Amino acid sequence: MGRPAQAGRPFVRYNGHVGETVDLLRLADSSLALPRLGGMARPDGVVIVSERYWAFASVDGGIREGRMPQPPEILHDIPLARGLVRLWASLAPVFRRSGVARGRERLLIATAVVAPLGLAFVGGPWSTAAGIALSLLLLLTILRGRALHLHGAEHRAIAAAEERRLVATWTGAAKPTRFSPRCGTNFAALALPVTVVADRFLPLAPEFWTPLVVLVLSLALTMELWRMVQRSSRGFWHAFLVPGLALQRLTTREPRLDETQVALRAVAAVLRRELGSAA
Repeated sequence: MGRPAQAGRPFVRYNGHVGETVDLLRLADSSLALPRLGGMARPDGVVIVSERYWAFASVDGGIREGRMPQPPEILHDIPLARGLVRLWASLAPVFRRSGVARGRERLLIATAVVAPLGLAFVGGPWSTAAGIALSLLLLLTILRGRALHLHGAEHRAIAAAEERRLVATWTGAAKPTRFSPRCGTNFAALALPVTVVADRFLPLAPEFWTPLVVLVLSLALTMELWRMVQRSSRGFWHAFLVPGLALQRLTTREPRLDETQVALRAVAAVLRRELGSAA
């Protein structure tokens, strides 16, 4: 790859199968339809997910794979509930015992998820919003060091799949954007103002359980807003993405080619199962 590794970011090691990966990417480039992909960056690799499968490609060359949880189909059609189900499913590769995160990292991510609940029950004005802000701070702590570069690589690999430029991105001939309109950073940027508004204006009696209801409803409402933004082609809805895209300048860094290839290997692993099951 021609350039010396930067301090703290050694080059990625591969355990062979590079030719097989490129063949899979070439097959995907020629496919008429591919599943929608999402992902998550970690300090030691990249997770790529479809609705049915996930794969984790590590910087040491390893690959781990698994199946995504499949909630009852009826939940996908119920407003508010469908968003919470989707949010829970997105964390499955991390929290499962057979998932990709080590115990300490699972604890840190769990703290980021639970923090809003704790502060919400403390009470007082803006307590729920403060909990969300604390979660953002903890997640920024997780997205540190090399994870920032791998976060950009994750976005680039997913964009390459959507643009059918996977092989060109693998070789470095193409560089799709490292910013993603579907990144969880965008969701977090939406969740904070929605939670503040819900905390102030939802007509709920001041009971002990009220903060929990406000938080859950806020997340569910944010997911519904998120769905509308993702499905709309109108500029009005896309304006809701501006804060999250701006925040991605903090949560991503420009990846090297070998880091982009880590994410592409995870993409290839997921698409191998998806295209194989469709054959």
